Amino acid sequence: MKTERRSALRKLFASATAFVGLGFAAKANNVAGSGGEKASNNITNFQDVPLFSGSTRHGDVIYVAGKGAHVAPFEIKNHTEIVLKELEQELIKAGSSMEKVLKVNVYLNDIADYKAMNEVYKGRFGKNPPVRTTVAVAKGGVPGDSLVEMDCIAYV
Repeated sequence: MKTERRSALRKLFASATAFVGLGFAAKANNVAGSGGEKASNNITNFQDVPLFSGSTRHGDVIYVAGKGAHVAPFEIKNHTEIVLKELEQELIKAGSSMEKVLKVNVYLNDIADYKAMNEVYKGRFGKNPPVRTTVAVAKGGVPGDSLVEMDCIAYV
C-alpha cells in the first residue's frame, strides 16, 4: 500500500513540475517580445559583406554599437556631445530613447578627460540614469581620431 501511494505521489509531483516548467517556458518566450527574432539597423558592409550594424534589436532589447567622434575640434567636451547625439539618434531609429537606456560603456582615450566628459554626460539619460562603466582604453586608444567612444543597451 505504501509503495502504491509513493508511486502515485511521485507521478503527481512529476506532472506538477512539468506543468510549472512549461508555464515558465511560455512566459520566457513572451518576454523576448518578437519571438526571439533579431533585427539589425545601419549595417556597414566591407567588400559587399555585412561587417557590423549600428544597432541590433532582439525582442524588446536594443544593443547600440560603439559611437565615436572623428572630427575637429579634438576636445573632449565636443566629442562627448557628438557621441551622445549619435547614441540618441540610433536609439530613436531603433524605437527607444535615452531615458530607456539600461547600461552605458564609456571608453576614454585619456582618463584625464573623465571630469570634462562627465560635465557633458550628466543629465542626458533622464532622472534615472543607467549603470555605467568608464575605462581608459589600452595602448593604441579609441579607434580613429575620437577622444571618447560609447555603446549602450536599452529597451523599447
